[in-house]
Amino acid sequence: MNKTALLVIDIQNDYFPGGKFELEGPLEAAKQARKVIDAFRSKGRPVIHFRHETVRPGTDFLLTDTPGNQIHEFVQPMAGENVYPKHFPNAFKETPLLSYLKGAGIEALVLVGMMTFMCVHGTARAASDLGFQCTVLHDATAARAIAFNGTEVPADQVQAAFHGALAFAYAEVVSTDAWLQRMA
Repeated sequence: MNKTALLVIDIQNDYFPGGKFELEGPLEAAKQARKVIDAFRSKGRPVIHFRHETVRPGTDFLLTDTPGNQIHEFVQPMAGENVYPKHFPNAFKETPLLSYLKGAGIEALVLVGMMTFMCVHGTARAASDLGFQCTVLHDATAARAIAFNGTEVPADQVQAAFHGALAFAYAEVVSTDAWLQRMA
């Protein structure tokens, strides 16, 4: 486990109550993520933060240099921790992440963050395809209801479907407490 890094994906103000794109359960997810961040810090293991900056036309949330774009107070980076801005759901795309991980000899990743069905899912799949062992902590992620072709899908079912898909072939998906027990 000593060659493991934590990816803290897009835990930003716009996803919280009062933000421009509220998710369901972001406070609870951020509190779980904070437990994992603290555990990684206590062991001197890498914690890497991502901050999504919207570049897609017509999108009005996570805009650069706005309060909603800032990393939430529960999970603020510490001095020396990498913070990578990103413009795509896959945190590897057009960021220095892969180069950093290879240079640091990282073999495994633990993922927490937002949104489960976009950036967490996209990053976990990419990481697995790149050969990293991946673990997603399901209760340290958050989503919202989505719709497709006239079907409304509640947030809890979005969480279950996307975590189930990751668990099928791309990542181990476990609770924060189960993972922390293993880390201890």
